[in-house]
Amino acid sequence: MKTDPSGLRTVSLRLALRFAGLMVALLLIVAGVVITLVATSEHEAVKQSLASAARLDSPRDAPAGVYVAILGGPGQPAPPADQQPQDQDEQGADQDQVAVSPNAPTGFPDLTVLERVARTHTTVQKNQTIDGVSYVVRTTASAGRTVQVAVDLSESQAEVRRVIIALALAGVPAIAGAVLAAWWMSRRAMRPLAEALALQRRFVADAGHELRTPLTLLSTRAQILQRSLGAAPHGEQPAGSSVRAPDTVREGLDEIVSDAKSLTGILEDLLISADPRQDAERITLDLALVADEVAAGARAEAGERGIVIERTGDVGVTVSGVRVSLARLTLALVSNALDHARSSIKIAVSNHGKEAWLEVRDDGPGFPAGAAERVFERFASARPAEAGGSGERHYGLGLALVAEVAHRHDGSVAVVDTAGDGGLVRVRLPLASES
Repeated sequence: MKTDPSGLRTVSLRLALRFAGLMVALLLIVAGVVITLVATSEHEAVKQSLASAARLDSPRDAPAGVYVAILGGPGQPAPPADQQPQDQDEQGADQDQVAVSPNAPTGFPDLTVLERVARTHTTVQKNQTIDGVSYVVRTTASAGRTVQVAVDLSESQAEVRRVIIALALAGVPAIAGAVLAAWWMSRRAMRPLAEALALQRRFVADAGHELRTPLTLLSTRAQILQRSLGAAPHGEQPAGSSVRAPDTVREGLDEIVSDAKSLTGILEDLLISADPRQDAERITLDLALVADEVAAGARAEAGERGIVIERTGDVGVTVSGVRVSLARLTLALVSNALDHARSSIKIAVSNHGKEAWLEVRDDGPGFPAGAAERVFERFASARPAEAGGSGERHYGLGLALVAEVAHRHDGSVAVVDTAGDGGLVRVRLPLASES
């Protein structure tokens, strides 16, 4: 069975892209956590290097990438703060008083900071670039000496960069593979649904074809017989016929022709509603006239049950829609009311702002408490609202059909609370725009 390949590909691609977006978000979170952990670890390592280097007795013992400068200490005591020369504030410490690690970069140590820390016994730490290389420089004073330590950040920064590159190299193929896997899996998952949809569409098309033929024949034969009877005067026998044609036969034929047309229209509307790819042409309709037609057709059945159908409201309340669909909607509301009414049904059409309201009310027991939402589900059932009722009341497809038609016309339907005074269903549709 053939399915819609373009639709299947589109849905599969959307699912794959959504899955890929989820994967990207998860990978970004993981990458952020990993990079944060690595950066924190490197930061702690730098702190340890600064602390360890500050305790060295000789700058020559500093490890690779770490440079130490010591002012004072054994053999090189730092002068007390109250005995500093007056001009030392401007010139800083003398280079001869400072022991520095071999091969220290140009610009290290910062003698001005060394001298200031020696006087104030504060701690100064900052990041700075020396000879084009980033360092963290920490200057402290303790135990009669001042120590300045510079730790090269190149390796720490390179480690973070390596982690980022590794995550990128691993993440891009992972995302690509996830997209391909998601696309493949989504196609496999969607194929049964697409085949089921194709089967439904084929069934609808076959059913429509099979039903159209007898309806067309019925309508054609009824029209031929109607024209044949119409050629003879009332009460007279048509040529070649041995049976008299009373007026009741003529009226019955008129009704058969009308019913055949209605059935054909309903069939077309059902076929359109069953296939979301199709939509019937909408026209501007007077909702009151549609209600009048439905009420006229239902009065015969209502009369047999002793129920009076009344239509209230003014004509001229126009909506944009499909006549057959709105007639089906109104008929479903009236049929539901006939099942529960005691003596009367009122169909009201009114204009409310930018909306047209179609209300059908009966004087029956009304809707049970808590059933207002469920009655629009297919084959919904509920306990009777009237006292002493037993069993469940079933609503079949009628009100579900009402909800579907209202939704297709950009409207809504709801059960209105009448405080136990009968049942009232209200359909709200947008008014037709004035051209």
